[in-house]
Amino acid sequence: MKFGIGCFVTDEGIAPGALGRAVEERGFASLLVAEHSHIPVSRRTPYPAGGDLPRVYYRALDPFVALTAAAAATSQLVVGTGIALLAQRDPISTAKEVASLDLVSGGRFAFGVGVGWNREEMENHGTDPTTRGRRMDEYLEAMRRIWTEDQAEFHGEFVNFDPIFSWPKPVQQPHPPIYIGGGEANFGRIARFGARWLPNATSADALAPQLAKLRDVAGADVVVAATHIGRHEPEKLAGYAELGVERLTLNIPTAPEAETLEHLDRIAELAAKVG
Repeated sequence: MKFGIGCFVTDEGIAPGALGRAVEERGFASLLVAEHSHIPVSRRTPYPAGGDLPRVYYRALDPFVALTAAAAATSQLVVGTGIALLAQRDPISTAKEVASLDLVSGGRFAFGVGVGWNREEMENHGTDPTTRGRRMDEYLEAMRRIWTEDQAEFHGEFVNFDPIFSWPKPVQQPHPPIYIGGGEANFGRIARFGARWLPNATSADALAPQLAKLRDVAGADVVVAATHIGRHEPEKLAGYAELGVERLTLNIPTAPEAETLEHLDRIAELAAKVG
């Protein structure tokens, strides 16, 4: 099992290039960054974790810009969205961003997507929250055509375009791996798209029954890259390897460079103990 780092990259923390370089130098396999285009000042939607919404949510850099900087400062590190809020994005523009980042990184991009939770944020983009699942499915299918066809065409409920040219095409074939975040409601989607699962988990024990259900739906060889949101303890982390998790992401707080390097050093020591 490989270890990766996840975080919000903001204007108040370590710069994305320095972050990517530090993550790679400490032997981590990947860097995932979160996305929120903005946060409406007035919200009816509660923060899923409870309490006040952390400041980083409305100060996050655009993930594709941040990951391009991280990719330019590294040579082996996988850079990915964890997650991109696809239902509130334009699929043609996003397909171009994904392919471009995959190209400039030399095929090191991982495309993590999800339907999102902030209804007011979606509505500001013109997205009806009640349609976000169907919308994401269409967007993914339309984007796959743009990535793989010289003259892509799509006609659906939310996406409609006659044949188009769009380059570059991704370096990874047929396209960068798609990681879908969320719970059991996404298992059919993972199976349909041949995607990978990007769950949040408090422990391997909590993840195990969900993973068994996913394998029933998507097959025993489905790839899982979990994000551990519990305490960073070696005995807790080791259990994920026993489940066959490909990569375990550990989140770090958004902080200035010196403090971030200290966090990464501690996690690197922890990962070495897990083996």
